[in-house]
Amino acid sequence: MAHNHDHAHGHNHNHAHNANKKSLFISFILIATFMVVEVIGGIMTNSLALLSDAGHMLSDAVALGLSLAAFKFGEKAASSDKTYGYKRFEILAAFLNGLTLVGISLFIFYEAIGRFFDPPQVIGPGMMTISVIGLLINILVAWILMKGDTSENLNMRSAFLHVLGDLLGSVGAIIAALLIIFLGWNIADPIASVVVAALILVSGWRVLKDAIHILMEGKPSNVDTEKIKTFFQEQDGVNEVHDLHVWAITSDFNALTAHLTVSEDADRDKILADIEHYLQENFSLEHSTIQLEGSHAHHHHCN
Repeated sequence: MAHNHDHAHGHNHNHAHNANKKSLFISFILIATFMVVEVIGGIMTNSLALLSDAGHMLSDAVALGLSLAAFKFGEKAASSDKTYGYKRFEILAAFLNGLTLVGISLFIFYEAIGRFFDPPQVIGPGMMTISVIGLLINILVAWILMKGDTSENLNMRSAFLHVLGDLLGSVGAIIAALLIIFLGWNIADPIASVVVAALILVSGWRVLKDAIHILMEGKPSNVDTEKIKTFFQEQDGVNEVHDLHVWAITSDFNALTAHLTVSEDADRDKILADIEHYLQENFSLEHSTIQLEGSHAHHHHCN
């Protein structure tokens, strides 16, 4: 049986982890502060577009807060009770995130329908001022989050998607404010809020889908199980590969287990060394457990 853990990767992981935490904390403070401003502004100007953007900012603040909590929980050491520690909490946070986004978008759709039939008076200049400040805040937060690991880490990506949707929402609110100021089109306000809601729904659904895939022990998208199985079977002395399982503990921590039936004269140490090197080089597999069995061994398939 072989166990493999890449310590060099661990060092890089810690560096990215700290960068992620720092960017999330600064972003959380900025978003939470401006959300309060936007709620007050939305009520004072009677703008659903601003209130829907504030709703998105609330989900941003919750997203960033949950992501931050997920990183703190993820740092807790593994125990005999939780052998992988609390790393999975990150995915639960992303799942709640996605759920919140979908709920908020449906609520905005519902509110906007009434406004289409009876567009209320909206104070355009006030809406314009708050929307521009919102856009600048969102650009700053998006830039800060981009310094984190938004490509590999699902939690960081979900927080980044929130802010990106918010940024587009601010652009929508600015356009609506211009239409209200210059053309008196109050209907532009519910139109802008529906656009924001659609953006929220799309990003929420994506995050939800990815989180569910990991919670259901789905195969990580960057791992080709057929390619791995073929490589295993091509090793000298390997007769059969069975019970090959690949899953993600969290978004940037994949695990693999496999049983290999080998001939009696097989060089077991070489097989294990070659396999471990291959998995690290090609799939960045953080944690692999390979069990080698003699050709006469009795085994149970646990697929």
